[in-house]
Amino acid sequence: MTLIDLSHVITAGMTTYPGLPGPEITPHLTREASREVYAPGVEFAIDRITMVGNTGTYLDSPFHRYEGGTDLAGLPLTSVADLPTLVVRCSARAVDAVVLAAALADAPDPRGHAVLLHTGGDRHWGTPAYVDDAPYLSEDGATYLAEAGVALVGIDSVNIDQVTPEGYRPAHSILLAAEIPVLEHLTNLAAVPDTGGRLHAAPPPVRDFGTFPVRAYVVV
Repeated sequence: MTLIDLSHVITAGMTTYPGLPGPEITPHLTREASREVYAPGVEFAIDRITMVGNTGTYLDSPFHRYEGGTDLAGLPLTSVADLPTLVVRCSARAVDAVVLAAALADAPDPRGHAVLLHTGGDRHWGTPAYVDDAPYLSEDGATYLAEAGVALVGIDSVNIDQVTPEGYRPAHSILLAAEIPVLEHLTNLAAVPDTGGRLHAAPPPVRDFGTFPVRAYVVV
């Protein structure tokens, strides 16, 4: 068995998406202060983290896009854990239905699978190039996957949608309306085989919350 980590490390002040604040990591109880609370030789650190849900590698639930949609607490584990994977290697900036149909032609039926879009966008993580002309899933590509009945869609890019000033987000809208979670800011997909893996990307079950970082990994 091989475990392949697909998550970016979260650090204080990091930028995940330009314009969103980075996480603040501060001590709640320092080791030094804890010595006054516990027995001699016993010490603990309790830390506090303040961050937006869209930090690091994170999962979008339908609640992120739709009022009344399924929130993190409502997601069944079957939609985010132990999912068979199909990795789509994408050279085109726009991952559309034609690209997907060609890539999945010789793959198993994608129904019930986590489809992971390997664009290589993660190589620019932490730099301005991560956002500039970033790869994305097109509207017809999102429709193709929704109609195919996939369980989850992930991408190693800044956004599963094309980032435009107008703010249209068709991939989010289509997938989340179909109760298909979206996993963004993946990394290391080059290490994942095209088929045969099992994805785990379960967030904590937070009520009335739409997005949260996950430790995404594939078991092969």
